[in-house]
Amino acid sequence: MISVIQRVTHAEVQVEQQVIGAIQRGIVALIGFEKTDTKNEVEKLFKKIMSYRIFPDAEGKTNLSLLDVQGGLLLVPQFTLVAETTKGTRPGFSTGMASQEGRALFSVFAEYAKSNYPFIACGSFGANMQVTLCNDGPMTFQFKV
Repeated sequence: MISVIQRVTHAEVQVEQQVIGAIQRGIVALIGFEKTDTKNEVEKLFKKIMSYRIFPDAEGKTNLSLLDVQGGLLLVPQFTLVAETTKGTRPGFSTGMASQEGRALFSVFAEYAKSNYPFIACGSFGANMQVTLCNDGPMTFQFKV
């Protein structure tokens, strides 16, 4: 499971010109699933995202987590994160999870997140999404669990 997180001042995701998820200050988490991923990684990745200290404290040091600041979390499924890019000029996706399984695992991730934190918004698996955000910092990190 691969995730790229970005600290944002605000973000939203649209499908067919309709906003389906939006947050104010918080984190946008792009999430990609590999064939070997299971439900076991969901809790681990969620906890890492929630506790990662990327928000400034009163002294301006990045000592606070999303939990500390009670910010929003926008989850966006993104299969291109698992792309193989080391050879050639076209990405390969042979290590990516099949669409049906990926959809199910993203649903598990979203439901787990919603049951453990009140400020969750989500994109739509398999949809052509337009994600708009203001990267704050910029702060961007990649996780692989």
